[in-house]
Amino acid sequence: MAASASSAINLSIKPSHTSFSWKTHLSSTSALAVSPISGHRQYPRFVIYAVGDKPTVLVAEKLGEAGVNLLKEFADVDCSYNLTPEELCNKISLCDALIVRSGTKVSREVFESSGGRLKVVGRAGVGIDNVDLAAATEHGCLVVNAPTANTVAAAEHGIALLTAMARNVAQADASVKAGKWLRNKYVGVSLVGKTLAVMGFGKVGSEVARRAKGLGMHVIAHDPYAPADRARAIGVELVSFDKAIASADFISLHMPLTPATNKVLNDETFAKMKKGVRIVNVARGGVIDEDALVRALDAGIVAQAALDVFTVEPPKDSKLVQHENVTATPHLGASTMEAQEGVAIEIAEAVVGALKGELAATAVNAPMVPAEVLSELKPFVALAEKLGRLAVQLVAGGSGVKSVKVTYGSARGPDDLDTRLLRAMITKGLIEPISSSFVNLVNADFTAKQRGLRIAELRSLLNGSPESPLEFIQVQISSVESKFASALSDSGEIRVEGRVKDGIPHLTKVGSFEVDVSLEGSIILCRQVDQPGMIGKVGSILSEGNVNVSFMSVGRVAPRKHAVMAIGVDDQPSKEILKRIGEIPAVEEFVYLKI
Repeated sequence: MAASASSAINLSIKPSHTSFSWKTHLSSTSALAVSPISGHRQYPRFVIYAVGDKPTVLVAEKLGEAGVNLLKEFADVDCSYNLTPEELCNKISLCDALIVRSGTKVSREVFESSGGRLKVVGRAGVGIDNVDLAAATEHGCLVVNAPTANTVAAAEHGIALLTAMARNVAQADASVKAGKWLRNKYVGVSLVGKTLAVMGFGKVGSEVARRAKGLGMHVIAHDPYAPADRARAIGVELVSFDKAIASADFISLHMPLTPATNKVLNDETFAKMKKGVRIVNVARGGVIDEDALVRALDAGIVAQAALDVFTVEPPKDSKLVQHENVTATPHLGASTMEAQEGVAIEIAEAVVGALKGELAATAVNAPMVPAEVLSELKPFVALAEKLGRLAVQLVAGGSGVKSVKVTYGSARGPDDLDTRLLRAMITKGLIEPISSSFVNLVNADFTAKQRGLRIAELRSLLNGSPESPLEFIQVQISSVESKFASALSDSGEIRVEGRVKDGIPHLTKVGSFEVDVSLEGSIILCRQVDQPGMIGKVGSILSEGNVNVSFMSVGRVAPRKHAVMAIGVDDQPSKEILKRIGEIPAVEEFVYLKI
């Protein structure tokens, strides 16, 4: 760190979970760079600019005037639209911040071309599929988004598609413009008294529910994290996924695109729906198997669909778009004048704040963490996230995850064990598998609060050497049903516990059963009658399906009673293989969990 001889510096950090600030006293031509320890490029680097030394912000896609003006108060702004990937890479080495929408790919090559100067990428909107987060973090670049400003616009567009679909507005309009007058052909259906299933009860989903209630619809919803009291406050019943799709006359999708929701509406789920159901999607195109939707439309299972998003945008030669019972719009969910201005202001404020050295709750990649803390906790960080992922996958039913208790077993005193990063990673594991949120140390508490998730932390003080920061981490989820009854403790909570062995996270307890399986790949948990040959039977079935077993462990309450087998697998078993495991007479229940 260098400054001129006449410069003085006062570096202060505010005691806040969401922001850090620095105060500097420099000459008018000086700039102070605060960089991470050499060799630890995964931490964001911040530069504090003195008066007369403005950063440069590249705005690569159209941004509302109010946002651009806000940027100009702090930085030199370069508005260059429709750049090719090569042009973007050539420009980026001269820029401290980049703002994009969904049309610009911010790839690893962009970060490499920046030469370390790029400090902030702002995504004007919610999704960040077009930003390489791993590369951003590796190159010390903070990524922020604007998740709240377009909520109402997206909800309104969902309702617009719902009503237009029900009354055949788009088809009737095209018919009249073609010189026809087909009143009998375009008889619609009423919304009053019909059941709407809102799949994803976050910001947009809950706003759609409010408006649908105003139209006289009966609204149900599915969302593993939606607080039941918030849903009840607007007259919405939370139900399971299967009940939602089986009961609905209309289905409105508001879920993020994650591995768990990719093509979640497919041939199998369409077969469970009411004949004549109508579907609206203003979320992400990939949550619907588009070929399966065409088949469901042709078969009359789905009467109509109204789609604002598609797996590939713009769709080309799409049978789905051309289907006579489909209403399509070109991703207009956030396209209102008010939403565009709101997004522009929100992202401009986030980018300016980041360039000033502040860390906002909309940060979506790794924040700055002391290298020595991360080094010591690194294996436990991985354990914490994986325990969170396992625990949430064990939850069944529509009540929602509301209360989580985390217990840390350690020989260290409270002042010698900073659990903020561990809590953040547990939160990440609990929320990310079924959410579009990106959770880190900065936004973990904020994200949990927004979702009504309460996390209580307890310390179990152990005898022994304090050389290792932790002996075990235990995660418990209360007031929920479990897909795997054996994961419930004696007091009725889902309970998983793990330890780090030789630097590798291990699952060591499920419910009241002791197990020992490495948390790598994925896991199959089986509750069985304890009898000879069970390991061989399950192993043989997996072998026939070409599924490699990495670990296997059995915990039991007593010989010849009940046991839980934990099997680590490198490959995802097919549905047929899992079905065969479940058909073994001694297997009482089983569950497959992705880590």
